[in-house]
Amino acid sequence: MVAPEWWDYTTLDEKILDDASRLSAEDLLQLSRPGFTVKIYDTLESFYTAEALEYVQAWQQSSDDAPTGICGPIGPTEQLPLVAQIVNDLQIDVRSGHFWAMDEWYLDGTEAPLDHPLSFARADLEMCFNRIDKRLRMPDENLHFLRADNIEAYSRSYDQARCLVMQGGQGEVKHWAFNDPLPRQGKHKDQPPSAAEYRRLGARVVNLHPMTLIQNARTSGGGVVTGVPSRAITVGPVETWKSEKVSIWHAGTHDNPFGQRLTALMISKKIPDSAVPISLLAEHANVQFNYYRGGIGICSAEMH
Repeated sequence: MVAPEWWDYTTLDEKILDDASRLSAEDLLQLSRPGFTVKIYDTLESFYTAEALEYVQAWQQSSDDAPTGICGPIGPTEQLPLVAQIVNDLQIDVRSGHFWAMDEWYLDGTEAPLDHPLSFARADLEMCFNRIDKRLRMPDENLHFLRADNIEAYSRSYDQARCLVMQGGQGEVKHWAFNDPLPRQGKHKDQPPSAAEYRRLGARVVNLHPMTLIQNARTSGGGVVTGVPSRAITVGPVETWKSEKVSIWHAGTHDNPFGQRLTALMISKKIPDSAVPISLLAEHANVQFNYYRGGIGICSAEMH
C-alpha cells in the first residue's frame, strides 16, 4: 500500500494486523515468554534512566582481560547525556568498556563526515562520549563507528569483545538499526527473503525504504525528506546474533501505536517475516521490549 516496489508490513496477512491493533497496554505485558520480556515504564524519566543504565552496567562488567560493551542507537538519543552524567557523578571507571555504533549515513561513496548535521557518530560523541571525564572514558579504539572502509573490521570486533546488549529503537518500517525490508525485485519479486536468508546479512551498505526516509526527515530533519541520505551503513543480523541481549526502546516517537504492538505480537508468537525485519528477533534467545506507557497510545480511529 505504501511503497509497491518494496516489501513491508502492509504485505502481511490482515489477520495478524487486525490482532495487533486490538492489543491493550496490559495485553503487551502478557506477550512476555521465555526469551522475550516486555517491560512498561510509567514516566519518561524512569524509561530513559533505565536505558542509560544498560550502558553503564555493560561497561561495569568489562575488564582488560575480558572486555565487554554495548551497541547503541541514534534514535532514541535522550539516554546519551544521562550515560555520561552517571559515569561522571559516580566516578565509574569504564576505560576497558567497548561501544559499537549501530549505523551511519552513507553518501557520495563514503560515510557521512562528522561535520554533517545528521552524522550519527557526531551525535554519539557530542551527547555522550565527549562529556565523559577523560580519566574514566574508554580510549577511542574501543569506540567502533561504522565507516565505508572498516565494515569487515567492525564485524570482527564482535568476536574480540563481548557485546552484552544491543540497544535499538524501532522505525516505522519495523527495522532495528537500518535493517529495512528489501525491494520487490529479482529473486525477491514475489516473496521476501526467508528469515534464514535475511539472518545471514552482516554489517553492510543498504538502500533505505521510503518509510525510513520520511521517518528520519520527520524526527531529525524538520520534514525535509530531500535532506535525508537514501543509503546507510548498518549493523546486521550476524552481529545482532553475536550480542547476548537485544533491548528495544519504544518511547512512542519513532514508531506509532500500531507498529509498537505488531512487532511485539510477532516476536511473542514466533512469527518471523523479513517484510517486518525486527520480527526476526523472534529467533533470538534474549530480547526485551521496553515501553513508555504514555507512548503506547491506541489504534482506534480518532479525529483531531
